[in-house]
Amino acid sequence: MRLKYILPSILAFSSLAGFSQTISKEGDPILNTSVPFLTIAPDARSGALADAGVATSADAMSARWNAAKMAFIESDMGLSISYNPWLRKLVNDMALSYLTGYTKLSEQEAIGLQMTYFDLGKITFTDNNGLVTGEHKAKEFSIGGNYSRKLSENLGVGLGLKFIHSNLAGNYTGDAGQIKPGNTAAGDVGIFHTKDYNLSGKNVKVNLGANISDIGAKISYSNGDSRNFIPTTLRLGTAITGELDPFNKLTLVAELSKLMVPSTLRNTAGFDSIPDKGLISGMFGSFADSPSGFSGEMRELIYHVGLEYWYHNAIGDPLFAIRGGYFKEGKTSGARDYITLGFGFRYQQFGIDFAYLVPTSKNNPLAESLRFSLLMAFNKRKPVESVVE
Repeated sequence: MRLKYILPSILAFSSLAGFSQTISKEGDPILNTSVPFLTIAPDARSGALADAGVATSADAMSARWNAAKMAFIESDMGLSISYNPWLRKLVNDMALSYLTGYTKLSEQEAIGLQMTYFDLGKITFTDNNGLVTGEHKAKEFSIGGNYSRKLSENLGVGLGLKFIHSNLAGNYTGDAGQIKPGNTAAGDVGIFHTKDYNLSGKNVKVNLGANISDIGAKISYSNGDSRNFIPTTLRLGTAITGELDPFNKLTLVAELSKLMVPSTLRNTAGFDSIPDKGLISGMFGSFADSPSGFSGEMRELIYHVGLEYWYHNAIGDPLFAIRGGYFKEGKTSGARDYITLGFGFRYQQFGIDFAYLVPTSKNNPLAESLRFSLLMAFNKRKPVESVVE
């Protein structure tokens, strides 16, 4: 198959894998990015809360959503593993896996590592006559580290760095040129604030979070000048937790997110025109570059609303959770619209979470999406002080 047909097809397939913004009315903004797997919520807790996590309580998944939360984790160290079969309504060999771990350096500092692996399954190449010319196992991954520090009892900041690799077609050389794996690097920056209030004798915790993820250089799949933006994303959110009684807690989660990439236009021939902008101008210009004006910018916002209920035992340890959420995206920015459900269990240092996606429209490729997460949290053994008589 000729390069000019292969590359657009693979990039479109990758976009479908992330179900990123690719469909728009003529004249409205289209937001296109490479490596959309970075936008997929990998863990079951956030997956059940409509893909929200920038301001939820700190846990092992904090590095993914807002590294600033890591310094507020109560356990000294922890680990989480998540598995997400992807687009099973379309294919049976795609899956997203996520591994993250952290350790507290002190009461004020924490560091963490994270790795995301996206298996896109096997791709078969054919020539213009339909004859098979080869096969390739497409895959993408990112690996990086995070640092978090408390600036005060209630305020923390976090930073992250990651390496991103995208191998969609291996190394292919044809008449029109060469396809090769794409590589880039990106950073995250976040801030987190938490405070307890007393409301009618009940404790209410209010969390506020902000994070910009995947701030990085464009990525290229060829030796030419074609380079694509990665999905730099701004998230702003809050999580308000109220104690109903010593055994029951309820958390309301609300979040806004937006891709900080330039708007593109699709002409009548069906081709996108990508603005030639740099990283910084593309990020900050994304708030005012929609050809549809303010209404177009508003259609680029993504809304996440979730509710989480926790039951605690007599000594205050969480036992199980029930979660639900609603995810809404503008029609000109992807048109994703679905309900999320899930539950979780905790026993001593171990936990397991499960999430299920219910689309609001028929024939949605995201229908019946499942997420599974396993969590482990441990405290370091304290030295035993000797007693001198």
